[in-house]
This record gives sequence, C-alpha cells and structure tokens, in this order.
Amino acid sequence: MQESPTPALDNTIEARKTTRRVFLGAAGAAVMSAASYMRVLGANDRIGIGAIGFGLIGKQHIADLKKFKDVDLLSMCDVYKPRLDEGLAYLENPNARGYNDFRKMYENKDIQGVVIATPDHWHALQTILACQAGKDVYVEKPMTLFLDEGKWMIQAARKYGRIVVVGTQRRHGKGVLDSKNVIDSGVLGKIHSIRWSSFRNVYPGFGRAPESEPPAGFNYDMWLGPAEKKPYTAHRGIYHFRWFWDYSGGQMTNLGAHIIDQVLYVMNAKGPTMVSSFGGRYALEDDGETPDLQDAMWVFPGPDPKTPGFTMNATIREANACRSIPDAEARGQLYLGTKGTMVLAGNWEVLPELKGDPINDIPRFSGHPAGGPVYSDTKPTPWIQASKGKGMESDARYGFGGEDTLAMNKQDWLNSMRTRKRPLCDVEDGHRVSIACHLANISLKLGRTIRWDPEKEQTVGDREAAAMCVKQYRAPWDKSLKDAIKV
Repeated sequence: MQESPTPALDNTIEARKTTRRVFLGAAGAAVMSAASYMRVLGANDRIGIGAIGFGLIGKQHIADLKKFKDVDLLSMCDVYKPRLDEGLAYLENPNARGYNDFRKMYENKDIQGVVIATPDHWHALQTILACQAGKDVYVEKPMTLFLDEGKWMIQAARKYGRIVVVGTQRRHGKGVLDSKNVIDSGVLGKIHSIRWSSFRNVYPGFGRAPESEPPAGFNYDMWLGPAEKKPYTAHRGIYHFRWFWDYSGGQMTNLGAHIIDQVLYVMNAKGPTMVSSFGGRYALEDDGETPDLQDAMWVFPGPDPKTPGFTMNATIREANACRSIPDAEARGQLYLGTKGTMVLAGNWEVLPELKGDPINDIPRFSGHPAGGPVYSDTKPTPWIQASKGKGMESDARYGFGGEDTLAMNKQDWLNSMRTRKRPLCDVEDGHRVSIACHLANISLKLGRTIRWDPEKEQTVGDREAAAMCVKQYRAPWDKSLKDAIKV
C-alpha cells in the first residue's frame, strides 16, 4: 500500500495530498488569496488565535496549540468566570485578553482564527458569526445540533471566504488514510456492510440535579444562547449538557460522529438514502434524555441508482461494556467484503474469507434425498492474504493510544489558513457526518424509517421528519443569524 506522510508539529508540514482538496468557493466567491491573507497575519508572521470554551476538550486544544511555533494565543472566552480565569492563565501569555462574550472577542483584529469548543448547541452560530467577522474557524464536533445548521455554516464559510475545520480529526491518521487505499484497491471484493459499536457502562448514571440558582460567576443565559430557556440545574451546564436534547444529540453525535466520519471518508460516501434507529433511555437512573441504548442502520447507494451500495450498522450501549463477551466490533469498525474483512481502529487489519464450493456450506444433517445438492471434495482456501497496516493502534471508542490526530488536524487548519486550500476535515465533510447522525436520532424519535435524498439534502415524503431538521433560535440570536446569512 502507498504510505502517507506523517506530519511534524510545525508550520513546515507539507499539506496532505488528496483529490478532495480544492481552492475554496465556486466562481464569484469572495475568497482571499494566500498572498493577501499573509499580509494580515500578526507580528513575525504568526497566526493570532482566540479560544472559546475552556472545558475538557477546550483545554486540550490549547495544550496542542502551544506546540506550534507560529501561533500566538491571544484570548480566551468563557461564560464561567473560574474557567475563564484558569484558561487565561493556561494560555501563558501575559498580554492575552479574557472575554465572557465571544462577539467582543471577534472584534479583536489581531485574531485571525478562533477555536470553538463550546457545547454543541453553540457550534453553528458561533462559527457563522466568526465567518462574518472575518475569522477562520476550528469547530468541535458534532458540528451541529440540528441538520439545517450545517447548510448555514457552509453558506457562511463560502460567503465570507473562510476556512472552517471540524474536529473529526481521526481521518488524519496514517492507518485511516492507508485503509482507504485498501478499500479502493478492491482487494476485499464487494464491500456490502459496515459495523461499529460503542460500549461502556456508566450505570446507574449521573444522578438527578434539582433546579437551583446558577453558581456564582456563571452566565447561564449566555450559556443557553440560542437554545430554549429552561430552569437551571447542575446538569444543564458545564460537562453534563451532552445528555439533553436541547444541547446535544447524545452519543450518536458525540462518539458516533468520529466513527461515521471515517466510514464516509474511507468509502467515498456522500450520504444515506434510508435510516432506521431504535432505542431510548432504558437503563440509566438519572435525569438524562438522550439514549443509553441505540441501534441504527443506514443504507447507502451505489455508484448508480441500479447498483446497491452498502449498509452501516451501529450499536451504542451506555449501561453494559460487553467486557465478558469477545466481540469483533469492539476492536473497531468492520468493513465486510465478499473476500475479506477489514478492521479499522487507528491501524487496519485484513482478515480473509474462505473460498470453496458453495454447495459444501449447505447443512448436511442426515444427508439430502435424491435430487438434492451434491457435495464436492473442494477444500476451502483463503480468497486473499491476511495483511496489516503500519499505522498506530488506537482505542476504538475514544481514539486514544494512536497518533496525535488532534494536533495534526490543527496543523492542517493552520496550513489551510495560510494557503487558503481546502482542509482535510472541511465544513462540508462535517455537515455530511452530522446529517447521518441527526437522521438516526430523528428516526429514533419518530419510531420509523427516514428516507433521505443525499443530493438535494432533504427528507423524502415525511413532513414531520423535515420539520425536525430545523429549530428556531431564541431571541436575540435569531436576528444575529439572519443578519449573517440567508435563512
């Protein structure tokens, strides 16, 4: 297999070569040239970065950005003052400025790029307004809370000529890039199905938090932003937001987004045509809303309407880690082909299927009566050779233990900010991942299969499902959105 370059953590990295990279925008789009953009960089040709959100992943982004010689960490924004203070200190820049309103930070002309690591319900609007303010964006996944937000983000990125990178960084890994070559080579035969799972056990859950006043220094109204106003509880804020539909899509849009992104990338898939999902809050005894059990299936089309594509099956469990049951899916994603299976989790491995006389696989029992199948002496042999990539193994669920793809993704963002070339994890890629996640959640909520047109990006024959693709922002954020783009 062709080996892919492993980037160093500095600004001399060669941008990864991929046929998917093109200069931003269609004809007539207001895209800066690389030369003109270089003229607005900060002192000593350094890129000024502002960070929004100093939570678990926000802190990690700062840790990564400290590794780059061409970055100035200029500001921190958070609506919880203790975190804002801690984040400012962590920047280790005595001149860095703190903000509790990201819009004020966007007014800082020394900032060329912003890292958005806020709760999911803020990702889209903060990205759109950053584009309007002339900032390039690194936004965490899941990119959106509901489906149409992705369309708005693409519109903003193209309208204002901005680079928008999404935190689906695992596709940067050498093993993932090389696994794409394995699939493209056809060695596995026809890939007809893909399976993945995410198992863990947090039973009995995180408890129930009563309504209360927000803690001192926490601007809850600003934290809610465009989301519907609800009474404060300790779980509606800080870390536990992920278990509420108002702010997140649960583990499907959290861990699922990482895995689905790899599948779409490796399989060159644009989107599904049908999605079915079932599950709910079955076992955890807390105040969470998003599923602790979810099963989903997506049907993807082939190269033309008459050619079947493949199915993707997912299993998510939050109250059983399957520790006592050997399960191939727990190793990573399974790409099932007619001649072999590829397991992908940071690195890839090909396991061959056996070729033999199909008649010999029919049950024998006491033997077939006259006219039945006639068995042969053909011995099964492997269709293909077993093989394994040279990438780094990683935890199938969280991606730990492999390459530092988080830092690699930010390096690619910085490169694209300079060259204005399409990044590997572009806003359009993040949108397609979010579509697949959101359709599964819509199917779960409605209890039926959702049909989808991946070209038109709309539901087929289901008004109720179509209505769930968009939500109304709370005032005054609805006006901010409409002032920035066409809604």
